Amino acid sequence: MASGVTETASYWSFGIFLLGIVGMCCFMLFIPFLLGGRDWGRAKNEPFESGVVSQGGARLRVSAKFYLVAMFFVIFDVEALFLYAWAISVRETGWLGFVEAAIFILVLLAGLFYLWRIGALDWAPEARRKRAARVAAEKAKQEN
Repeated sequence: MASGVTETASYWSFGIFLLGIVGMCCFMLFIPFLLGGRDWGRAKNEPFESGVVSQGGARLRVSAKFYLVAMFFVIFDVEALFLYAWAISVRETGWLGFVEAAIFILVLLAGLFYLWRIGALDWAPEARRKRAARVAAEKAKQEN
C-alpha cells in the first residue's frame, strides 16, 4: 500500500513539474507581447547586430570550401572523441586496444594526408591555382 502511494505521489509531482514548465514558457512568450510597446517606425523594423545596421542582403554567397572545411572539422572532431573514450578505458583494453588505437590514428593521418595532397585544405584560390599548375606540369612531364 505504501509503495502505491509513493508511486502516485511521484506521478503527481512530475505532472506539476510539466505544468510549471508549460506555464513558464507561455508566460515568457505571451507576456512581452501583451506588455510590449506598439510603436512602429522605419528604424525599428531594420535588423541590426551589435548596434550596427546591416548592409546588403542576408543571402551571402559562401564558398563551398567553407563547408568542406567545416565538414572535415566535424569528422576529425568526432574521431578525437573516440580517442578520448579509448584513453579512458586504456587499462581495460590492454595492448590489443593500443594496437587498435594506433591503427585508427594511422587511418586518420592517411585521410588527413590525402585531403592535404588533393588541396582540400587550401583556402586561398591562388594557392589552388599554383597547385593545379604544378600538378598539370608534372602530368605533362610524365606523359613525355
